[in-house]
Amino acid sequence: MNDFLETLQSRSDLIQQAFLEHIYLSFVALAIGIAIALPLGILIARYRKYAEPVIGITAIFQTIPSLALFGFLVPLIGIGSKTALIALIIYALLPILRNTYTGLTSVDSSIIEAGRGMGMTRTQILKQIEFPLALPFIMAGIRTATVLTVGIATLATFVGAGGLGDVIYRGLQSYNNSLVLAGALPVALLAISFDLLLKWVEKKATPKGMKTR
Repeated sequence: MNDFLETLQSRSDLIQQAFLEHIYLSFVALAIGIAIALPLGILIARYRKYAEPVIGITAIFQTIPSLALFGFLVPLIGIGSKTALIALIIYALLPILRNTYTGLTSVDSSIIEAGRGMGMTRTQILKQIEFPLALPFIMAGIRTATVLTVGIATLATFVGAGGLGDVIYRGLQSYNNSLVLAGALPVALLAISFDLLLKWVEKKATPKGMKTR
């Protein structure tokens, strides 16, 4: 424990910079992933014949090992944060896309028909009926993507994008377990913090009558 505390103190500048880089990579990748997957999920829920191929393509990308994907992108894009962000966005897509589609298609058709009977437009039905009912599914997908993104972002060090993976890798190279822990522990705390924040957002966004916990 003393070695760990000493490492935190002596390498505080390195850990601080890596932590900020990790937050940047994770947050930007997640935000772009949501911006792509959420509308796409809504679209394939409307046109279901395209759902299987679209989800299938994102699932194929998900099966590619992280290091292999980073390695594949380097010759095409080069090293740096842009390569890391593209890889992280790709990994964030599937959980959000699949859960958005599942949530929207799970809405009881009789409720939608009741909305139509009241004269609501498709947009109004989506905003006032489908989206609120599908929100728990969607948020579960976003939370899964968040934890996944924060974890995989540690590999950004191998393409020169920084992050807490730098700290972990330096610790491994020097056989310094305290430095490895100084990099790994903030990653875990960051993933938990993001997850709790999104859980809070979900509770605030869910209408009172629909809250289950």
